[in-house]
Amino acid sequence: MVGLPQAPGWVRAKLCGGTVIPAHPLALTRGRKLDERRQRALTRYYHAAGAGGVAVGVHTTQFAIRRTDPPFLRPVLQLAAETLKACDAATGRETVRIAGICGPTAQAVAEAGSATELGYHAGLLSLAALPEAAEGELLAHCREVAGIVPLVGFYLQPAAGGRVLTQAFWRRFAEIENVVAIKIAPFNRYQTLDVVRAVVDAGREDIALHTGNDDNIILDLLTPFCFRLDGRTVERRIVGGLLGHWAVWTRRAVELHGECRHVAGSGHPIPVELMRRAAEVTDANAAFFDAAHGYAGCIPGLHEVLRRQGLLEGVWCLDPDESLSPAQAAEIDRVCQAYPHLNDDGFVEKHRDEWLA
Repeated sequence: MVGLPQAPGWVRAKLCGGTVIPAHPLALTRGRKLDERRQRALTRYYHAAGAGGVAVGVHTTQFAIRRTDPPFLRPVLQLAAETLKACDAATGRETVRIAGICGPTAQAVAEAGSATELGYHAGLLSLAALPEAAEGELLAHCREVAGIVPLVGFYLQPAAGGRVLTQAFWRRFAEIENVVAIKIAPFNRYQTLDVVRAVVDAGREDIALHTGNDDNIILDLLTPFCFRLDGRTVERRIVGGLLGHWAVWTRRAVELHGECRHVAGSGHPIPVELMRRAAEVTDANAAFFDAAHGYAGCIPGLHEVLRRQGLLEGVWCLDPDESLSPAQAAEIDRVCQAYPHLNDDGFVEKHRDEWLA
């Protein structure tokens, strides 16, 4: 696969070193138009919170941005890229920019081209638009898009529109030269193991493994995955995450990620306190993502947390029927009261006005 576009070396290094990548929400006005001021504020928040990357145009940004008239996709991608570049210039940092890529091959290639033009470093490739394609067809689709932009693979849970993919698929996917990372989000331990083993079997130490399992974030970051390869034991770690859950309480997520990476690298036993927090984060995620109703309110749930912090004006989605589920607000109340140490309300309150300026 000679000649595929490659991500800058620092992008691979940051992804493989492990980092927090929030999946960026969409800020709307009451009339369901793009609220540019609050959209920029969210991007500034993630940067200030210490996120090493931001993913835009993904599920949390609402896939319907591709169907508005005119489509929101390019303006939203451009707004985030410009804002991140300005934040990086002001701080001397480098932030990984990942664009969501969807649809059949022609659409996905076009979206990859736009992402490249706008300065994105990689594309998170959803396969949800090809539910009946054979795995060979899926791999051909992936290679077409890889010809335009470096790839972040995406194992999406079936409940959110994904499909079950075999270990053999991921083994062949890992052979694509410019794959930089895989977001593992099947919400299933067997399928999570399939991806890790496939990358090990492919010998790709330069592909970063990032969790998208919002129901198992902390344990994913703490687990050593060990497999036998050519007569030796190979250990791989999930080093970071690309998560909708990390679109809220992001400052605390960065701190917790750092703590997990320290423990994982120390070789010491996992502290009981971290195991306790693993359960707390999953409980909070159940409220935010509306697990009780099959994730129907997952995006409004995140919006509600951001609304309470003053970063969003309301919980509006592009689909007027997409709103908080019955009792979801009460569940969010419960986890906010139960786990105050997980929120970053003070950090947001201190900086919110400058982000909104």
